[in-house]
Amino acid sequence: MSKSGSILKVAFRALSRNKLRSLLTALGIIIGVACVIATIGIGEGARLQTENQLKSLGTNFLMIFPGAVTSSGARTGGSNSKLSGDDVEAIRHEVGSVAYVSASIRTVAQVIYGNQNWSTSIQGGEVDWPLIRSWNVATGQFFTDQDNRTASKVCVLGQTVATNLFGSEDPVGRTLRIKNIPFRVVGVLESKGGSMMGQDQDDIVIAPYETVRKKLMGTTAVGSILASAASNEQVDSAQEEIAALLRQRHKIGRGQDDDFMMRSQTEMLAQAAAQSRTMSTLLWSIAGVSLLVGGIGIMNIMLVSVTERTREIGVRMAIGAKGGDIRAQFLVEAVALSLAGGSFGIGLGIGIQRFVAKVAGWPVALEPTAIGLAFAFSAVVGITFGFYPALKASRLDPIEALRYE
Repeated sequence: MSKSGSILKVAFRALSRNKLRSLLTALGIIIGVACVIATIGIGEGARLQTENQLKSLGTNFLMIFPGAVTSSGARTGGSNSKLSGDDVEAIRHEVGSVAYVSASIRTVAQVIYGNQNWSTSIQGGEVDWPLIRSWNVATGQFFTDQDNRTASKVCVLGQTVATNLFGSEDPVGRTLRIKNIPFRVVGVLESKGGSMMGQDQDDIVIAPYETVRKKLMGTTAVGSILASAASNEQVDSAQEEIAALLRQRHKIGRGQDDDFMMRSQTEMLAQAAAQSRTMSTLLWSIAGVSLLVGGIGIMNIMLVSVTERTREIGVRMAIGAKGGDIRAQFLVEAVALSLAGGSFGIGLGIGIQRFVAKVAGWPVALEPTAIGLAFAFSAVVGITFGFYPALKASRLDPIEALRYE
C-alpha cells in the first residue's frame, strides 16, 4: 500500500474509533455550511424576486410625483406643488427621449356586479398606460384616446377583480358599478402578480384618466405622471430633460428645490441591488462565524486526539515514520472531518431551502457558486485549524512520546 493510502486508512480508522465525537466535532461545520447554503439561497431568491417585480413595473419606467417641497430645512413629500395635464402634454411633445407618457390618478372604491362586490384600487390612466407598464390585455381591448377625451364610463379589469366579481363568466361587455356609476368592461388585463411590497398588482380597475378625475374624484390635479424612456440608454437623459422642463414650467429658480419627485426603474433596481448586497454580506458574516466556531471545535478535538495518541505517535516514529508523515496524518483527519461536515451541511442547507419554499412560500435560488464556495471554505477551515495540532504532533520527541502514559 502506498504512503498516501496508508495515511488515509489510518485517518479513517482513527475517526471511526470515536464516531460520536467525530460527529459532534463536525456539527459546527455542518451548521455553518448549512447556514451558508440556506441563507444565500433565500437571499438570492428574494433578490431575483425583487428585480422581477421592479421589471414588471414596465420598460424604462419613470414616475413623477408632486411634492418634495422644503419644510423647516427638510425635504418632504407634500401637495404644495401640483402636476397638471399641461405638464403631461409638455413632456409628451417636448421631451424627445420619452416614448410614452400618461397622467395617472388613483382612488379606492367598492366595485359591484350583480350581488357581488369587491373593494379595489381604481387607477385612472391614458392610452399609453399599458405600454409604459408593459401590461397586455388578455381579453377584449384597452380603452381608446377618444374614451379618455370624452370621459367615457368604460374600464379594464385586473385578473383578481375579474375573478372575484365574475368567476368563470367573461366580464367583457358586462356593466359593473363604481361608486354607483355604471361602467362597461372593455377588457381584462393579463396577470401581473405581486409587487415588491407584497401587494396584488392584479387587484385593480383601470379607467380613463379624465373619467376617474371628473366623475369619481372631482379634482383638477394630476396624481402622478408615468413615462417610459425610448431606450434604456436614454433613461438618464429623459430624467434630466423632464426635470429641466418641469422646473421651467413651474418657475423654479436656480438653487431652489424641485417641487416634484422623480424615480426611475434604474434607480429602484440599483437600490434593490445595494440592499441585497448588504443582506448578503450580513448573511455571509453570520455563516462565517458559524464556520469559525466549527473550526475551533476541530482544533480542540485534534489537540485532544494528539494528547490521547501520544504513545501511538512515539511508536510510529520509532519504527521509521517521519515528522512530515505524522503531520500529514493529523492534517488529513482534520480535513476529512471538515469535508464530511461540509457535505452534510450542503445537503442540510438545500433541505432547509426547499422546506422554506414549501412551507413559507418564500422564493429561493440554488446557487452552484455558493455550494462550491461553502465546500471549498470547509476544506480551508480543516486545513487552517488542523495545521497546529498536526504540527504539534509532528514535533513530539519519540522517546518522551514512548514514555507517555
